[in-house]
Amino acid sequence: MWDIFLQTLPFFALIGLGYGAGRTGFFTPEATAYLTKFVFYFALSAMLFRFSANLSIVDIFDWPFVLAYLWGTLFVYLLATGVALLRKRGVEEAAVEAQCAVIGNVGFLGIPMLVLLLGEQAVGPVVLVLAVDLIVFGSLIVILITGSRDGRMSIGILRTVGIGLLKNPMIVSISLGLVVSSFALPIPAPLNEFLSILGAAATPGALFAIGASLAGKSAERIAVAGWLSFAKLILHPAAVAFAALVIFPVDPYAAGVMIAAAALPVAGNVYILAQHYGVAPARVSASILLSTAVSVVTVSAVIAAVT
Repeated sequence: MWDIFLQTLPFFALIGLGYGAGRTGFFTPEATAYLTKFVFYFALSAMLFRFSANLSIVDIFDWPFVLAYLWGTLFVYLLATGVALLRKRGVEEAAVEAQCAVIGNVGFLGIPMLVLLLGEQAVGPVVLVLAVDLIVFGSLIVILITGSRDGRMSIGILRTVGIGLLKNPMIVSISLGLVVSSFALPIPAPLNEFLSILGAAATPGALFAIGASLAGKSAERIAVAGWLSFAKLILHPAAVAFAALVIFPVDPYAAGVMIAAAALPVAGNVYILAQHYGVAPARVSASILLSTAVSVVTVSAVIAAVT
């Protein structure tokens, strides 16, 4: 546990550095927004493309893996939804809270950290977890909020979801990489070096951006944030572990990567969605801040357990 903690510490130290730069005003919210945009659209996309170009869809796609992750995630999603409804919250707020309980920072934190700590072979399982999060649950929150406001499902809602997926650079870069891999297309050496240099900026840039963005978050509604952080950091990996090891037996190594990915703190894109739709942004903000702070210990513990 201590060895793993020391290995994860540099990642969280970079987040802390970004947080300090944001809190002191050295890094303004505008600067953080532009850094996040650079990482999201350029550096992380280059990294994901390079990873995916060396993978085969046949090798990474595994039905027991997908079903196990879906089962464990959906269980916690429905639990968080039920708790929100029992507290007399509407469908919109319940959807946002459920998203906090299951969507971790796989793109900005999980990919660089888990690949380094668990090995290059972790790329496939991490990409598969990211794809399920983006395609299934990223679509579900839009459908629930928009459908609740319209009072019905419509073609317009599905069009919004489809366009959102097509515009997501992580999905686009993964898809293009898998196309290159499927057709065994060679990547010219200069292009490969370009992608390597650009992708190398993803890890420090993403971690610094996470910290800087946390500087603007508040710790309001701490009781609800505590429950959602508990659901994300403890219940989610536990449910995924049960599904992967008992219900849908998954290869032990892939199961370990999946469990570690499920243990990551609440993702920043949940706040973006909450703010966009005007649904409980303060609650989400507090959940991201609290879960990220606590994950310094819990993520290390989970990675130590699965390794």
